[in-house]
Amino acid sequence: MDLTFTEALSSEDIKFFRGYSLKQSNTFKIGGATPLAIFPKNKEEAVFVIRGLIEQGIPYLTLGNGSNVLIADDGTEKTIVFTSELTQITAHEEESYVYLTADSGVKLTSLAKAAADQSLTGLEFAYGIPGTVGGAVMMNAGAYGGEISDVVTETLYVDETGDIQICRGNAHQFGYRRSIFTDKDFIAASVFRLKKGNQEEIEQKMADYMNRRREKQPLEYPSAGSVFKRPEGHFAGALIEECGLKGCRIGGAMVSEKHAGFIVNAGNATCRDVRELIAKIQKTVKERFGVTLEPEIRFIDS
Repeated sequence: MDLTFTEALSSEDIKFFRGYSLKQSNTFKIGGATPLAIFPKNKEEAVFVIRGLIEQGIPYLTLGNGSNVLIADDGTEKTIVFTSELTQITAHEEESYVYLTADSGVKLTSLAKAAADQSLTGLEFAYGIPGTVGGAVMMNAGAYGGEISDVVTETLYVDETGDIQICRGNAHQFGYRRSIFTDKDFIAASVFRLKKGNQEEIEQKMADYMNRRREKQPLEYPSAGSVFKRPEGHFAGALIEECGLKGCRIGGAMVSEKHAGFIVNAGNATCRDVRELIAKIQKTVKERFGVTLEPEIRFIDS
């Protein structure tokens, strides 16, 4: 790691750690270390950091809650910029809509709760999704018939040259679990267009979605959420279950007995365990149904 860059971080009083274990910073509780982890305390500081990394030619990745990633057992050589301290939410009203601007590190559950507190409807589906705004916009997160693409109007980001840009409307190129930001650029904040609604009805819907998650998803185990994208005309979990793979285990990685679409860390699982289990599931489903399962989770390695 370039000492001049870490010296610059120190001079700006930006929090960073060398040799930082990533196992503690993702929901799978798996993975090695990064040589440098940086924790900007606001958007402005984050932009400064990202520009510095780009100017120095230092490969980097951004992480929020680490809820949809699988990190290699030997970690990554890339610098990791965490957005966990970028948590500002502001609101303004135009005509019949209220617009919430949320930093990329805001947790979706916190954003949905903030909307409900203001009697704003449109984000109920996001309540309980264990991710942050940045990751949700990057992969067009969704649940229960709702998607981020339904409510996002603008995104402030830093492009690969270090310039600040604004992406509007269709330029996001949202699709199923993807957007123009997939695997590139740094998302600083996004704007959500919401409507006024009945607060009691909004909170009831959120509570219903949360209860469904608790009943159907293995929230008691570390995981990265749903492992596979939904194949056209099918449901990944149903295909896996019909193959008799519920409870199938390799090392500490196990197909959830509650929901076959999840692989859980049942005890000291490694990245290798999970990858081998993913490969076994893909092979079994392909042989029986002729369906190719595409992973939804993001793999982080060297």
